[in-house]
Amino acid sequence: MRAPAIDLSSARWQRSSYSNQDGGNCIEWAPEHAAVHGVVPVRDSKRPGGPRLTITPAAWSAFVDFARAEG
Repeated sequence: MRAPAIDLSSARWQRSSYSNQDGGNCIEWAPEHAAVHGVVPVRDSKRPGGPRLTITPAAWSAFVDFARAEG
């Protein structure tokens, strides 16, 4: 079953602090959508108009914890 589309046209995307001036190989996320829609939108910083994932706040938190531990 596919989840309903979320309007991300007004999303304020945040880039990882590890991303460089040229965009690097990082991701961006729109954290305010977690409170409104219950999901965290994620996209490739090099392809802002490309596909986006929406994941649960718990999955996002686990991903961030893992990335910090590996970094």
